[in-house]
Amino acid sequence: MTEQYGIMVCGHGSRNQNAVREFAVLAERLRERFPDWPVDYGYLEFANPVIHHGLDALREKGATKILAVPGMLFAAGHAKNDIPSVLNTYQARHDDITITYGRELGIDLKMIRAAGERIREALRSAGIKDDEPLHDTMLVVVGRGASDPDANSNVTKVMRMLWEGMGFGWGETAYSGVTFPLVEPGLEHAAKLGYKRIVVFPYFLFTGVLVKRIYSQTDAVAARNPGIEFIKAGYLNDHRLVIDTFADRVSEILDGMNLMNCQMCKYREQVLGFEADVGRAQESHHHHVEGIGGGLENCPCNGDCDASCRDKAFCEKHGLPWTPVHSHAEPGTLEPVTGHLHHHHDHDHGNDHDHSHGHHHHSYPQADHPLGPKSMDKAKG
Repeated sequence: MTEQYGIMVCGHGSRNQNAVREFAVLAERLRERFPDWPVDYGYLEFANPVIHHGLDALREKGATKILAVPGMLFAAGHAKNDIPSVLNTYQARHDDITITYGRELGIDLKMIRAAGERIREALRSAGIKDDEPLHDTMLVVVGRGASDPDANSNVTKVMRMLWEGMGFGWGETAYSGVTFPLVEPGLEHAAKLGYKRIVVFPYFLFTGVLVKRIYSQTDAVAARNPGIEFIKAGYLNDHRLVIDTFADRVSEILDGMNLMNCQMCKYREQVLGFEADVGRAQESHHHHVEGIGGGLENCPCNGDCDASCRDKAFCEKHGLPWTPVHSHAEPGTLEPVTGHLHHHHDHDHGNDHDHSHGHHHHSYPQADHPLGPKSMDKAKG
């Protein structure tokens, strides 16, 4: 018997019919990506079809191996408990199929890029050009909010990657419910920080009661702060990169997933704002201190280093060889620096190690940020 794969997208459901329709579009987009497999969908609550009806439809189409993915951004209670419970109950009643459950969309570079494009669309609509610095603009990313701090912290990571990738002057996270800060007090706090404009971006897949509430609360705070321009960015919806990520989650069930940190590595993937680093040669910038740390038996600090050994006069006083330490403040130079957690007591480069090796750090894309050190610009070396 030939196995037939089927794809099941499991959603939460919404009282908002527009949200339900948008979720259905997601299934259509996935059908385009997997034309040889039946694709269906269902909800936990509030809308039809429910999940077991979608599973029934797949069985009727001959699916014997069902690849189920949660149509959710992060893994909180619904993705971790509710959906698996429904799938397990269904599996127990039908031994003619096998259901394999995939992971949520999660922190993913495609999702970050999709979010960045939604924000950029809103900025353009407000007359802000793509090459215009955003140092006078603040970003507030609004997440759903959950009783699971892991899911809540993921929203903050998304915010940070957007903040740094796009070069906003400041960034904050707020939540539509359950946890803190909620949208309205979060935006009131943001308004006190003195930025010219505030971009409010709901990190949601679809519209619904909560997204509409986020926008109305933004309007309320904007009315109380007429000197600040508030820009409401669109939610993710069926952005092509969101669909790409769903397709990835389906493929991971069959092919496995990359568990090394390469998944978010700027040298291998398009991290928003750091696209120039993709494919760049990865070099160790610390080869000149490899192996340093010997000679502790002669160290006046008895192993409890307080960085005095970085001081030339201290080393001369104690008869220790002093080695200039590479500074991260001025690329290409050698100078004693505190904070380098290496002992340098007996490390003598001699004449066979030339420090004019052209060592430099690549340019940081937000090197001109007013709140960052000017030494972030590493393009000088």
